Amino acid sequence: MTSYDTSGTVVLDKDGVRLTIDDTLATVTLANAAKRNAQSPALWRALTEAGRALPGSVRVVVLRGEGKSFSAGLDRQAFTPEGFEGEPSFLEMARGDDASLDAVIAEYQEAFTWWRRSDVLTVAAVQGHAIGAGFQLALACDLRVAAEDAQFAMRETSLGLVPDLTGTHPLVSLVGYARALEICVTGRFVHADEAERIGLANLVVPAAELDAAVRDLAGALLAAPRDAVVETKALLQGAVERSYEDQRVAERAAQARRLRDLAGIGD
Repeated sequence: MTSYDTSGTVVLDKDGVRLTIDDTLATVTLANAAKRNAQSPALWRALTEAGRALPGSVRVVVLRGEGKSFSAGLDRQAFTPEGFEGEPSFLEMARGDDASLDAVIAEYQEAFTWWRRSDVLTVAAVQGHAIGAGFQLALACDLRVAAEDAQFAMRETSLGLVPDLTGTHPLVSLVGYARALEICVTGRFVHADEAERIGLANLVVPAAELDAAVRDLAGALLAAPRDAVVETKALLQGAVERSYEDQRVAERAAQARRLRDLAGIGD
């Protein structure tokens, strides 16, 4: 069970999501340990709201889960005929037209997209299970620190579904197409040691040291000047899509902006 220091101002606390701000560091906590932080549309909307509520001063966001699991994935209540109270069931959604169904899924995906913003660095602190939507939420972050008991699994295919919460792109980027395909189609568990070996986890530590490791990493991320970090993240994010020559051009443009800024020369 984690005990990450979430001292600071509570900005949001609803539907299993709590956001606290401590100067340049924000912590988003999945706060429904009794259900292993299972996810629902209400939780996704709260995550989206948390992203929109971040003040401009925040440079690093830590994502964590209370209790023994980071997130056990989608709450299975979603697959019952009644679904969640006040929400359309998945069966009802399936009966809608293509545009309506696409719009609903796009709304759900918003909870997983803001973590990639270039103006913040995001770190997932993963312990216990990170399954399905939980795995995809960890993948949404820039970096992942895992406890030795962490277990990642993409179970959507075994349910007759696909991973649709933005997890496929980062998974392929991190581990390659063939391994990503095998992980998704088999639905097997990727344990912490393998996750570190194949690039899913940046660091694996004993569970008792997870909080301290995340604090140390956050401190290191905050040490560099913000504008240089923002430019570097944007450069690396675009590197896969750019050609080698286009990346050279992007590097030159970014460095020119940094040099002018350091010299006090405006645009």
